Amino acid sequence: MIKLYNSVTHTVDPFTTHEPGKVKMYTCGPTVYHFAHIGNLRSYIMEDVLEKFLRWSGYDVLRVMNITDVGHLASDADTGEDKMLKGARREHKTVMEIARFYTDAFFEDCKKLNIRKPDVVEPATGCIPEFIEMVEKLLADGYAYLAGGNVYFDTSKCEEYYVFNRHNEEDLEVGVRDGVEADGNKKNKGDFVLWFTKSKFDDQELKWDSPWGIGYPGWHIECSAISIKHCGEYLDLHCGGIDNQFPHHTNEIAQSEAYLGHAWCPQWFHVHHLNTTGGKMSKSKGEFLTVSLLEQKGYDPLVYRFFCLQSHYRKSLVFSFENLDNANTAYQKLIEKIAALLPEKNGEVDAEVFAAYKEKFAAAMGEDLNTSMAVTAVYDVLKAKTNPATKLALLADYDEVLSLGMIAAAEKLASAAPAESDEDEAYITEMIAKRAAAKKAKNFAEADAIRDELKAKGILLVDSSQGTTWKRA
Repeated sequence: MIKLYNSVTHTVDPFTTHEPGKVKMYTCGPTVYHFAHIGNLRSYIMEDVLEKFLRWSGYDVLRVMNITDVGHLASDADTGEDKMLKGARREHKTVMEIARFYTDAFFEDCKKLNIRKPDVVEPATGCIPEFIEMVEKLLADGYAYLAGGNVYFDTSKCEEYYVFNRHNEEDLEVGVRDGVEADGNKKNKGDFVLWFTKSKFDDQELKWDSPWGIGYPGWHIECSAISIKHCGEYLDLHCGGIDNQFPHHTNEIAQSEAYLGHAWCPQWFHVHHLNTTGGKMSKSKGEFLTVSLLEQKGYDPLVYRFFCLQSHYRKSLVFSFENLDNANTAYQKLIEKIAALLPEKNGEVDAEVFAAYKEKFAAAMGEDLNTSMAVTAVYDVLKAKTNPATKLALLADYDEVLSLGMIAAAEKLASAAPAESDEDEAYITEMIAKRAAAKKAKNFAEADAIRDELKAKGILLVDSSQGTTWKRA
């Protein structure tokens, strides 16, 4: 049995689907006006693990993701500049040039992190007819109204609007994040825009004709329409970052259920923030960490994935380079241990041991996607009293879910490591002795030359109070 925390019920519930054996899964995609920072990518890593675990467990999964290339404004109050237009102005390009560049960059980052590309990726600009059709029906059914040139969703028509936290309307700020004043056209604090017209944003680059004038869709309508287009009337699982819970996911539920006339998605999966010592990582602060920056600093992107998997997705994770260094050290040691098993990889797999350990992994992952326990299960395999072939088979099986590239990294390490011989060791020992003599004679130029010569051969010297030791680079 797979159990997942459900953000709607606030409990860990058995995972069920509308159609047995099949999962229709929707993931909120990026707004492609800038590079994704590693906090954004934490959500996609954990969603990727969830999708792969469901597949590993035997489910037939259809995963759909949108690309927001229009309609996402700077404030949740439906005011401020469109983020895509902001990106275009920043780089003196068209909105579509920005969208194409940062969409490609996003998927390149995903590839480096071993994140599987969803089965369906749909840009918002490709679904304008679907958005218009949905808004028309909401207006016809009395769930929407026209005001100030825009079409708004009327949240007062919902039996329950604040589904995730059971708020009273008076307790909330109308979905204003950036200190922007409320929209005076709204009948209720929680109402949100389904379609903007040119009367409000004359400088918007992307506009389409509609029954209400030339304009463009609101951000929230995009995910509902794209999900319904590809997954049908019943969605099994909706994923996203915790910051999307309100108002974005709240609004998705309201408009989707009003449009469909029945319950829409029973299971909501939210990944919590990646924080720095200064707080939540955010593009709005001007400086943020990207996968490319980690690479420039010498980190394998999969080390960051490993770092994320060591913590539960429902806990805020604190990033620092010290913490990443610790993860890097642990990952490299893990790969070294796996590489040591490779010479005996062709042995016979013990089916009984394999089944028992696979069940342990399934139990850890099935308990609300406990990736930290799943990583512990990897180490348990390495300590198991069984042969290397069985251990390697289990690690390969686990990695279908964890996607840490363990076997490939171990094979690369093994092929790169030169075979050691007594002659090699004798030469290194002799050179260390010569260097020590040079230092004693205060011939530091010769001592440095010996260190550099060894370094060029892949031998690193480590000086300490106990003497000099060496290791291969």
